Amino acid sequence: MKTTISVIKADVGSLAGHVRAHEALKEKCDEILSEAKDTGVLEDYYITNCGDDIDLIMTHHRGEEDEEVHETAWNAFKEATKLAREMKLYGAGQDLLSDTFSGNIKGLGPGCAEMEFKERPSDPVIIFCCDKTEPGAFNLPLFRIFADPFNTAGLVIDPSLHNGYKFEIFDVIEHKKVIMSCPEEMYDLLALLGAISRYVIKKIYRKDDGEIAASVSTERLNIMAGKYIGKDDPVAIVRSQSGFPAAGEVLEPFSVPHLVGGWMRGSHNGPLMPVPQKNATPVRFDGPPRVIGLGFQVANCKLIGPIDLFDDPAFDRSRVLASEIAEYMRRHGPFEPHRLPSDEMEYTTLPEILEKLKGRFEDIE
Repeated sequence: MKTTISVIKADVGSLAGHVRAHEALKEKCDEILSEAKDTGVLEDYYITNCGDDIDLIMTHHRGEEDEEVHETAWNAFKEATKLAREMKLYGAGQDLLSDTFSGNIKGLGPGCAEMEFKERPSDPVIIFCCDKTEPGAFNLPLFRIFADPFNTAGLVIDPSLHNGYKFEIFDVIEHKKVIMSCPEEMYDLLALLGAISRYVIKKIYRKDDGEIAASVSTERLNIMAGKYIGKDDPVAIVRSQSGFPAAGEVLEPFSVPHLVGGWMRGSHNGPLMPVPQKNATPVRFDGPPRVIGLGFQVANCKLIGPIDLFDDPAFDRSRVLASEIAEYMRRHGPFEPHRLPSDEMEYTTLPEILEKLKGRFEDIE
């Protein structure tokens, strides 16, 4: 029997702005997921948060896009939203774009990453959760994990990794997808992945046998809503060891806080800071963007752990560097490249300003 991991996240309300999900909201989600476990819908679960987003990490035997699993997450977020509104928390229910569940979570606002696999004798899995950024934030680290031999030594010296991986890429603007192989299509792959706001990694498979290696939530909240209501704040699932990159190789790319879109009002570029969960509280200019990494052993569809993988002094320098980059970027104020380019501002509040000024523009002679 195969195991499925479903990670579904949503922002349903926060303390003092877009800062941190209230513990009472996570407790309400726990009530719903506990009942689902008792009735056999779920085998196990773990609830955490990164900033103002609640992340539901669930295991079961029902496969991907299962209606009962998705409805469990939806009900948890709906009940947490009711509580958030009673508490007058900021942005209560902002990621829920509908009042009605329609079979699965797709198109309803929450983000979702899932994978189904047959468990190995030992199956380490790392769950990454972000705040104040978009799905393309995972493009660079996942490329380095699964395609860059300067990051992942196993691509060179481990025969089980040597043949490479296949990348499933989503075009989130045109709603199309393509599967590309590495290393032979590396340059073509990079041509897409560098455009992080449009082309995003959805899944990665081992080329030898098609075994799933990674899965990312690719929902673009602003595109679905047609206006800015919050950033996507993606999650990712990555398997490690024994035929996949080692856990240390999976974490290594995050030691460089690369620039990602998001931050304040979803309208600015900033460094992705790797932090322990206790520091996943983005405050400065609603940021800078954060990522947490939780390590689990999956055993008979149960979650053993987690270990807070970025709670390591070896990442202290990365956090200092992220702070220095944040300082530099902030000095640009409303100017690019700190503020996103115009085509990325379409779903923010900027179009309202441009509409007001439209009648004042004149032709240049």
